[in-house]
Amino acid sequence: MSSIDRSQSVGGTRTYEVRTYGCQMNVHDSERLAGLLEDAGYIRAPEGADAADVVVFNTCAVRENADNKLYGNLGHLAPKKAARPGMQIAVGGCLAQKDRDTIVKKAPWVDVVFGTHNIGKLPVLLERARVQEEAQVEIAESLEAFPSTLPTRRESAYAAWVSISVGCNNTCTFCIVPALRGKEKDRRPGDILAEIEALVAEGVCEVTLLGQNVNAYGSDIGDREAFSKLLRACGKIDGLERVRFTSPHPRDFTDDVIAAMAETPNVMPQLHMPLQSGSDPVLKAMRRSYRQERFLGIIEKVRAAIPHAAISTDIIVGFPGETEEDFEQTLHVVREARFAQAFTFQYSKRPGTPAAEMDGQIPKKVVQERYERLVALQEEISWEENKKQVGRTLELMVAEGEGRKDDTTHRLSGRAPDNRLVHFTKPDQEVRPGDVVTVEITYAAPHHLLAEGPVLDVRRTRAGDAWEKRHAAEQAKPAGVMLGLPKIGAPEPLPVAASGCGCD
Repeated sequence: MSSIDRSQSVGGTRTYEVRTYGCQMNVHDSERLAGLLEDAGYIRAPEGADAADVVVFNTCAVRENADNKLYGNLGHLAPKKAARPGMQIAVGGCLAQKDRDTIVKKAPWVDVVFGTHNIGKLPVLLERARVQEEAQVEIAESLEAFPSTLPTRRESAYAAWVSISVGCNNTCTFCIVPALRGKEKDRRPGDILAEIEALVAEGVCEVTLLGQNVNAYGSDIGDREAFSKLLRACGKIDGLERVRFTSPHPRDFTDDVIAAMAETPNVMPQLHMPLQSGSDPVLKAMRRSYRQERFLGIIEKVRAAIPHAAISTDIIVGFPGETEEDFEQTLHVVREARFAQAFTFQYSKRPGTPAAEMDGQIPKKVVQERYERLVALQEEISWEENKKQVGRTLELMVAEGEGRKDDTTHRLSGRAPDNRLVHFTKPDQEVRPGDVVTVEITYAAPHHLLAEGPVLDVRRTRAGDAWEKRHAAEQAKPAGVMLGLPKIGAPEPLPVAASGCGCD
């Protein structure tokens, strides 16, 4: 009996829920997991349902207390599973890749454990666990097939992730990702562009190129300018209005990439450039292959080529051995770079990383005090940078679910070309997610902008049409509609990379 037949034989069509933790790579992997399950005959559980027939945890090993959060959630589901014969629980992602058999030992009611390299096996493993009535643990040590060959249930009708590489060749001492995701493997440019063209044909108007170290793309295929060429090629795709990418690494951020960003109209004036620390000694201890001068030099070149670019970053506070002088260097870079936004983190030990065993671990109280100073400085800068947007006329792509107070304020929300969040007055005419509106910015807060006047123009788009079509289908079928990608240009597995860059 096939998995579809069997799933339908247990009280009708079985429902699923995917719970995602971690980075954009995990978010994109979860779209693949949802696509695989729907392809196997499952349907998405209704919003607010008490428990689905299959609950999948797509885990992260980077975030603090990731394992505690997982086991807490698994414990919460244990009595529900005991009361519902046929319910299954699966755990995948980075923590599953790292902990393997430990998960089943600590939570023996888990049915399936799978890793980052074999997400395509999930439906088969669920079926095998059901038939054999025992847990299935299968962790591949290397990538079996590039994830983009798998079916996908995209969360958005108008915007999409597109993986261009997986894995990482760096050895940052605070990061366990390379050990869990493997060495960098790049997709062929033609396959990437074929996927983007297929997405645009479905109505997508914005894509985000995704990689653990996205601008190292090309190291695996022997072309150091492959990323800038890919950006320029995206500029030639008719109907593709916005292109973004995340996350680059300063080591591989070359002048040809800056030129491609500046000269390709649909590549957005936005850059996420992880700093991690402004101190050269700390960067060396982190095994980050750049120093403060190099980082600020990149920021200066980007601003010269793209004056309105919004630049964001990641910063770690309290790395082992960080002195007050080291921390002051981080504050110096923040003042000089004037980031639009910064994702700030307090260092915490990650088992399996070199930094966890380093001398000079910083007391929590010291880390907290430095963290609060950094956040206060960045809040001030973010607000000052946002105030510069007041009076500007911007085109916004209308977004879905971005404004938590939109219903009560009678506003809608959208993203500016530089990805700033803008709340705007709801116009008289209908606008849909994916449509484009023109507004004038009237007010700035540290984390968003307001356009309180009337909308100046509304442009209905194919992306809005795609959202409307999906929304109508979901009204008719509440569990959701499969939006799988056509399997165009599916790549063959590529050889392991010989060089490249590391985690963001």
